[in-house]
Amino acid sequence: MGVWQGTKAEFTTNWLRWWDKSGNLLLWGSELVEQEKQRAEQEKQRTEQERQRAEQAELELEQERISRQRLVQKLKELGVNPENL
Repeated sequence: MGVWQGTKAEFTTNWLRWWDKSGNLLLWGSELVEQEKQRAEQEKQRTEQERQRAEQAELELEQERISRQRLVQKLKELGVNPENL
């Protein structure tokens, strides 16, 4: 056990808290819950960012495909067979 200065239940004071052998503060249940909420929110944000990156990559591929189709069509209109290039 050791002394920790902080706020709990709207009271800021010195509190007796449990510490591990390495000197790390052992969290109260409410602190563990808050820590897990934050971790889950960060994971949710990472997942959303990855989804957005994937969506952007799909859009870029689609734009590239459309551009390629237009180029092939233009070459054909000019009498050039794209297969012979």
